[in-house]
Amino acid sequence: RIFSFLDVVTLCRCAQVSRAWNVLALDGSNWQRIDLFDFQRDIEGRVVENISKRCGGFLRKLSLRGCLGVGDNALRTFAQNCRNIEVLNLNGCTKITDATCTSLSKFCSKLRHLDLASCTSITNLSLKALSEGCPLLEQLNISWCDQVTKDGIQALVRGCGGLKALFLKGCTQLEDEALKYIGAHCPELVTLNLQTCLQITDDGLITICRGCHKLQSLCASGCSNITDAILNALGQNCPRLRILEVARCSQLTDVGFTTLARNCHELEKMDLEECVQITDSTLIQLSIHCPRLQVLSLSHCELITDDGIRHLGNGACAHDRLEVIELDNCPLITDASLEHLKSCHSLERIELYDCQQITRAGIKRLRTHLPNIKVHAYFAPVTPPPSVGGSRQRFCRCCIIL
Repeated sequence: RIFSFLDVVTLCRCAQVSRAWNVLALDGSNWQRIDLFDFQRDIEGRVVENISKRCGGFLRKLSLRGCLGVGDNALRTFAQNCRNIEVLNLNGCTKITDATCTSLSKFCSKLRHLDLASCTSITNLSLKALSEGCPLLEQLNISWCDQVTKDGIQALVRGCGGLKALFLKGCTQLEDEALKYIGAHCPELVTLNLQTCLQITDDGLITICRGCHKLQSLCASGCSNITDAILNALGQNCPRLRILEVARCSQLTDVGFTTLARNCHELEKMDLEECVQITDSTLIQLSIHCPRLQVLSLSHCELITDDGIRHLGNGACAHDRLEVIELDNCPLITDASLEHLKSCHSLERIELYDCQQITRAGIKRLRTHLPNIKVHAYFAPVTPPPSVGGSRQRFCRCCIIL
């Protein structure tokens, strides 16, 4: 009973104390959750096979993240022995192929969470296999599996309609058709990541909004084809939205964010970096309608001024919620903005790189009100002091943390 609370490293140490402790420490019932990431990443397949034989049906959760030496054969043995596995992390296990998903489909019908990010040999065949053998799947990460196309997504969602989280970051072959399948078959979807899926347009994402009313987190950063139509669709169909990341989506404007803010009052995190068309109007709407806002990135939004920050600092989220604000490369921001943020008592971090009108004095005044805040800024070169001892010290522009 006591050993069941110990981590992997401690169990291995206990196993060396005596024969009696070895039996207890290595009992499968103590190995229900294993994460080797912080323990040992250079393991070979035989280690996974030995673990699977020891744990058998007890094992519920296993992380092999970053274990480059583990391949299909070891995972086939694992799947055969650990048929009650529910959470499996194979992120970065670059040796595995579709054969691993075939094994999981055949033996691991209770699988709920599967992470295959950066397993670049994975193709549509894997998604078809998972659809056929893992109907309980709720969370799937196939980020950077760039061989996956709409055909794989179509096969996946037909058998795994209970998906709640789908991470498709860097799946560059995906088109709007893939999103239409998701919207039609995954009504329980809560989290969707489409970062750098460059072919996605309004048509596909609007289908998601209309079919996935429980959506709480959407990342479409780098999907440069999308317009305000997406923000309107989110506002009309997804009132529970909490996280929106649309960095580098330069076609989005104040009009779309106004509709979004007026309808999605639970927003907590927004990444609007390089949404270059937005102005203080967006901040005014967020300050009025989004009282739960905690993290806001406005980096490279060059039209933002002190007036927008003033409204934000006086908004409903300011006093108890706002924790992070990023204002890198906002050239119109001055020390006045820092004055407006003094009342944000929950503020933990502010980014001010390349804000040329921000001064050290302004930051110092902010810190008198918020002594624990981390301010990331950078300043012009200082004048070098006179040479000392015949040598001249060099100074350069640099990042500083105050």
